[in-house]
Amino acid sequence: MDWDKLRIFHAVADAGSLTHAGDTLHLSQSAVSRQVRALEESLGTTLFHRHARGLILTEQGEMLFDATKAMSRKLDTTAARIRDSEEHVFGELKVTTTVGFGTLWLVPRLSKLYARYPDLKIDLMLEERVLDLPMREADLAIRMKEPSQADLIRRRLLNIRMRLYATQEYLERIGTPRALADLTGHRLICQNPQTPQVGSGAALSQMLLGQGITSTLMVNNYFGVLQGVLSHVGIGVLPDYLTADFHNIIRVLPEVESTEVPVFLAFPEELRSSRRVAAFRDFVLEEIQELRRTLGE
Repeated sequence: MDWDKLRIFHAVADAGSLTHAGDTLHLSQSAVSRQVRALEESLGTTLFHRHARGLILTEQGEMLFDATKAMSRKLDTTAARIRDSEEHVFGELKVTTTVGFGTLWLVPRLSKLYARYPDLKIDLMLEERVLDLPMREADLAIRMKEPSQADLIRRRLLNIRMRLYATQEYLERIGTPRALADLTGHRLICQNPQTPQVGSGAALSQMLLGQGITSTLMVNNYFGVLQGVLSHVGIGVLPDYLTADFHNIIRVLPEVESTEVPVFLAFPEELRSSRRVAAFRDFVLEEIQELRRTLGE
């Protein structure tokens, strides 16, 4: 069936008059009449009984009108959902980031995002492997390096550094190192330089392990390193963004740190107009601004 003819038929059946339907559709009576007649011919049936007081639907016309009414309601509902979706964020969003950043920084902040968008569903994939965004392994990524694929929208969030941290209790018990050589009397907590992690962090750990430190604790992610530090096990190699949330860790040897690690947010070009992606992106940018203020202070 011709969709345009069905639209005109529906207006005529609803109005009960060619003239009134023409006024609604901004068409002449003769144009409306031709479209209805053409529809009747294509269906091989009569849809209206014509009389002096207007038009009355035939049995076949009633059947078709029931169908067009259902279509009209469905279209109205869909249009309303489209309008609502411009303000209402809902549905699933697949996000990927590293274990450390996701566990220690992102997840603790998500309650604010859910308070704003309670119908949002987030599938958070924490792993060091870089997922393929154009192949839709994830919708959005926060990575510790600039994405190499050209068909991605990317935003540099901030730069972080790996530094040395310990608790006051540990330092009071074992002593505070004043120079790199003093680390030989302490336990170093870090990731094995051979495990997947940012290159800057691996290079710093490699350098420290070369100082002849006798006691170490190797953990394959920064969450484990942080737990070791918080439990007063030793001095840990950790990203500086943690100081915004963990005020009980103290920086040790301020002159020792990694090179800068860029943090990027990225998503496929095709998701530029996605409300879910925009909502998550804006939320992360707000939180990053707060983090940058805290680190700056």
